[in-house]
Amino acid sequence: MRELLSVEKLQCAYEGNPVLQSVSFSIQEGEIACLLGPSGCGKTTVLRAIAGFIEPEAGAIFINGEVISDASQVVPPEKRGMGMVFQDYALFPHLTIAENIAFGLKGWSKREKQQAVDEVLNLVELPDLGKRYPHELSGGQQQRVALARALAPKPRLLLMDEPFSNLDTDLRRQLSAEMRRILKKQQIASIMVTHDQQEAFTISDRLGVLSQGQVQQWGTPEELFYQPATPEVASFVGKGVMLAGTALSTDRLSCELGDLEFAEPFGADGCEGLGLKLFLRPGDIQLSHEGDVRAEVLSCEFQGSQTLYHLKLASGKELQAVESGMHRYPNGEQVSLHVAPHRPIVFFDR
Repeated sequence: MRELLSVEKLQCAYEGNPVLQSVSFSIQEGEIACLLGPSGCGKTTVLRAIAGFIEPEAGAIFINGEVISDASQVVPPEKRGMGMVFQDYALFPHLTIAENIAFGLKGWSKREKQQAVDEVLNLVELPDLGKRYPHELSGGQQQRVALARALAPKPRLLLMDEPFSNLDTDLRRQLSAEMRRILKKQQIASIMVTHDQQEAFTISDRLGVLSQGQVQQWGTPEELFYQPATPEVASFVGKGVMLAGTALSTDRLSCELGDLEFAEPFGADGCEGLGLKLFLRPGDIQLSHEGDVRAEVLSCEFQGSQTLYHLKLASGKELQAVESGMHRYPNGEQVSLHVAPHRPIVFFDR
C-alpha cells in the first residue's frame, strides 16, 4: 500500500495557547486509523487541521506527497477530496434522507445523484428509507445516513469525529464493526477520533494515543496494548495499576507485591538496581488464600463469565483482579495475590 496521508510535526494553537506541540503520524491507502485520547487532548484539532478548517502554526500535512497545509499555505477544505462524519450527525431536518445524501453532490446530474444515493443507502443497509426524514429514524440509523452522505462523493479520506458518542454501548460496538466492514469494502482510508479504547480497537488498523500535545505512540492495537511505549499509553489503553519497583536482573524485579520473576526479560544487561514502574492489569493478578502478599477485598462485581475484585494492599494502594466464574471472596476478606502476566510491562525511571 502507498502512503496517503502524512502529518509531520504539526503545531496548532487557539488564541495563542498551544494545543498541539509536535504531532506526527501517517496512514496508508485503505487503512483505518484512530486517534485516541482523553477529552481536551487535541484530537479534534488534529482532525480539523487535516480537513483544512484550522491553519497550522508549524509543521505540514501531505496527501499523496503533496502539501495541503503548512504555515504558508492551506488548500481549502472543499478541494481536499475528504468526507467528514460529525458527532451530532449534522443532518438537515427539513430534507429527506435521500436529499441529505445528495446535498453535497454539487455539479452532478440528477441521474448521477440518484445512482449515488441508491448505492450508499444499500451499502449502509437502509435501502428503503430514502423518502423518510431524520426525525423518523433511530440514532443508529441517523448515524448510518451520516456515513452514507460522507461516502457518496467517494472521498479519498474519511474523517470521523466521535461518530458514536451519542449512542448506547451495545449499538456503538455494533456500528463500529459495521463501519469497519463498509470502509474496507469501499477501500476508503479513514481517521476517527475517540476517547473509547474498545471502540478504537474494534475499528482501527493502526491507532495513536494523543497526550501532552503529541502522539505518544502510533501502531497496531496489539502493539499499543501489549507493548505500550509510555506509562500514559499503558494507562489509557487498559485498566491497571502502576507499581514502583527495582530491577534485580533482566527478568526479575522487586516491588510491593514481592520479588517477581518473568519468563520474558524486560531489561537489558546492567539494569540491576535501576528504579522502574510495573504496570499490571486485572487479568495479571490471581487470588488465593495462600501466599505472603495480602490484600483486603473492598468490593466485587459479578460480570457473568467473570468477577472483578477491587482490592487494597497494606500500603493503602488499590488495584483490581479478575477471576473466572462466580465470586468466591466476600467483602472484607483477606486474600493472597499472585502475579502472572503474560508479558511484563515495565518502564524504567528516567
